[in-house]
Amino acid sequence: MAFTKITEQASKYNHLEKMTISELLSNINKEDKTVPDAVEKSIPQIDVLVFQIVEKLKNGGRLFYMGAGTSGRLGVVDASECPPTFGVPHELVIGLIAGGDPAIRKAVEFAEDSTEQGWKDLETYQISTKDVVIGIAASGTTPYVIGALKKCNESNIITGCITCNEGSPLALTAKYPIVVTVGPEFVTGSSRMKAGTAQKLVLNMISTATMIQLGRVKGNKMVDMQLSNNKLVDRGTRMIMEELKIKRTLAAELLEKYGSVREAINNYGA
Repeated sequence: MAFTKITEQASKYNHLEKMTISELLSNINKEDKTVPDAVEKSIPQIDVLVFQIVEKLKNGGRLFYMGAGTSGRLGVVDASECPPTFGVPHELVIGLIAGGDPAIRKAVEFAEDSTEQGWKDLETYQISTKDVVIGIAASGTTPYVIGALKKCNESNIITGCITCNEGSPLALTAKYPIVVTVGPEFVTGSSRMKAGTAQKLVLNMISTATMIQLGRVKGNKMVDMQLSNNKLVDRGTRMIMEELKIKRTLAAELLEKYGSVREAINNYGA
């Protein structure tokens, strides 16, 4: 079956420059509403990949995200939010972007076109069969990502992907592909829009479900979050109040003493 990039097909809308601001916003929103439904259809694929991730991380492995441009930035964002949200080490979930950290803010020309660089970037982390690597590419054709996943497959490292094109080279390369078919973009080919939103939703699901499975949430609370500012200290205090049914003053004292919501709850009355 011939591979067609749905993400590159012409927008269902035309003469965008003639639309009013209100029309532009309404039509963009209309398209955005279709994204969660597309993600829902991919839940079975997400399920099997998360299972593999949890098993590997329980046994000392790490999770790597790899991408270029918007896809790479989304992976970096999700990885960087795991330590403050769930209190895990920074080296547990790692986001790699073609072109390195400078590419997070500014596009690095042709960085995504190397079929070897992705694997070289992984090798700097001593990648092994303990780990899981997820390639992120809306198009499903990014050489930086595909090249890395091929080498991972050769090395018996579990590979997954998040893409928006069925039958793409990336989807066919990953052992556990996630394909979210969101259709053409409002602005033709601008996959930072619906495709980017879909990728962000899937990344949220992967990291959050994984961390819950690893015991990083109690009830529905982020008891292992880092207390890195006053807002989070206040949130932590309220968590302790609610969990232990105690007054704010005592909750604040416990949090200051133990420096952790989980430890404050576990050691109360000890």
